[in-house]
Amino acid sequence: MKTAPIRFGIVGSGWRAEFFTRLARLLPERLTVVGVVTRSAGRAARVEAEWGVPTFRTVGELCAAGPEFVIPSVPWEITPQVVRELVEHEVPVLAETPPASDVPGLRDLWEAVGGVTRAGGGALVQVAEQYTLMPGHAARLALVREGVIGEVTSVQVSSTHMYHAMSLIRHTLGVGHGPVTVTARAFTAPLADPLSPAGWSDDLTPKDAVTTLALLDFGGARTGLYDFTDNQWWNPLRARRIVVRGSLGEMVDDTVVRMTDPRTAVESPLTRRRTGTDLNLEGAEVHHISFDGRVVWRNDYLGASLSEDDLAVVDLLCRTGSWVRDAGPEPYPLAEGCQDHLLALAVEESARTGAPVTTAAEAWAAR
Repeated sequence: MKTAPIRFGIVGSGWRAEFFTRLARLLPERLTVVGVVTRSAGRAARVEAEWGVPTFRTVGELCAAGPEFVIPSVPWEITPQVVRELVEHEVPVLAETPPASDVPGLRDLWEAVGGVTRAGGGALVQVAEQYTLMPGHAARLALVREGVIGEVTSVQVSSTHMYHAMSLIRHTLGVGHGPVTVTARAFTAPLADPLSPAGWSDDLTPKDAVTTLALLDFGGARTGLYDFTDNQWWNPLRARRIVVRGSLGEMVDDTVVRMTDPRTAVESPLTRRRTGTDLNLEGAEVHHISFDGRVVWRNDYLGASLSEDDLAVVDLLCRTGSWVRDAGPEPYPLAEGCQDHLLALAVEESARTGAPVTTAAEAWAAR
């Protein structure tokens, strides 16, 4: 049976807000933006003209329009204030990452809204952390949960920054909210930086770039290694890598190594089916990822020709919609987002001071 599109609202009108509205335009049968809150009349006029969505001046006006959930897409320091206001209206929240800018802010936000739940179950405040839903990461996580490489003991991530990387490390290791000891260092070296969100610079002059390396000890023989260089998302001169090591094998990017019997180590690739190359006219998109002839991740949004990051964000929005309709689990509870940023802040502190930092089990650990 066909269901009505998920109705959501956005507070804020920056580039991330435009990201969400663009995806809704590409999938109108699944997603509808009921409105965007922006304080400036001039900005509101531009948003309505360019994005094709209604605008409101206040959170209250947006809530009155009946969104099923609302995304606060505002600067870090403002997010907790907007989250609290939405909770006062009893509207489910999908807060942008991170949910607060610093450790005191995380604690204050948790104290204020962490215990608020929906009538249908789950915390009223969720977090828009999509990285575990990206196709490659989702495929690796599926194999981890099957036990293909045994008990996972180590994860190395050199891909994205801070709280996003912490999310990947934690969920791949299967660790919760306990104490973690972080030892980090920052190193500066010359690196050309030809591409940024502003586009190609046409300049290959090396400039100082900081690489942060951090070892996270979760206890129980479980460790994470964080490796990130400034602008690694965009810079084509720095690749993205992930290594997942287990008691019976390992994954290195899209290659899985494990034993099939006591004397036979085998390698199997994670293989994407991509269309749109050569004479293929199905559209440029990834259809699925397979492992040893079986699909371990499938694109549920075929036809929209979405990038892999877009697919993760759309999946997160649709999962949030299912949750608010009592048809699925919580997408990413506030406790998870708080823990991710707590560890990210510990990495920054250790890199700045040169000393190890051990995080405590915070109030959200009880969730």
